[in-house]
Amino acid sequence: MLSNIRIVLVQTFHPGNIGQAARAMKTMGLGDLVLVNPRRFPDAEATRLAAGATDVVDNARVVDNMAQAVDDCVQVVGASARLRSLPLPHFDDPEPMAAELIAHAQDAPVALVFGRERSGLTNDEIRHCTHQVSIPANPDYGVLNLAQAVQILAYEARRAWRHHQASPASPQTPPSLPTRDQMAHFETHLHEALVTSGFLTQPHARTEDHLRALFARAQPSRKELSILRGVLSTLEQAGSPGHGKESR
Repeated sequence: MLSNIRIVLVQTFHPGNIGQAARAMKTMGLGDLVLVNPRRFPDAEATRLAAGATDVVDNARVVDNMAQAVDDCVQVVGASARLRSLPLPHFDDPEPMAAELIAHAQDAPVALVFGRERSGLTNDEIRHCTHQVSIPANPDYGVLNLAQAVQILAYEARRAWRHHQASPASPQTPPSLPTRDQMAHFETHLHEALVTSGFLTQPHARTEDHLRALFARAQPSRKELSILRGVLSTLEQAGSPGHGKESR
């Protein structure tokens, strides 16, 4: 399960933070590090501050965007303050998040995503996530550096894994969830159906954000998602010109 947990760092500014994050990961048994468009990498500072976790840094993958980082993941949790502008499911405490993450990591990749040191994740990047999580720090001084945030969530994941391992009877494996890539194809299909039907008429309306949040909460299985796509295809065919008319 731990090998299925991916840490994603988005546009990290200081290479030393990459090394410190790698060190935080390795202390908790995590090794899958993906860097989205880092400012400088590879870099000697990243290697130096990784200390004994240079293998995590050396094996890190660099990608151009969030989609490439998480497309194969079934759950993607962005570390972020609660955003009222995006109705994505939000964990106010890392503990239940970690328990759910570990459950899904039994047979598929999952990801914890961390944004830029100063500005965090953009709204578009958070839209690639299925959930958000906040660390309940001191409200008067809730300042955590990147490595500290990685350390806390990595620790919660390891603690959830240990509880899972120690359980006398492991809970039933949850149904296989679709990957983010499969969900993205479904969202595109849904968008096309909504536009074609005339339901979606305002390009900047938040309807699709709310629908995305609805499916994130529902967490449909791969089979259920396939059924939904079949429903959309049937509705599209039923609404196409000439459908159902008798030929003359």
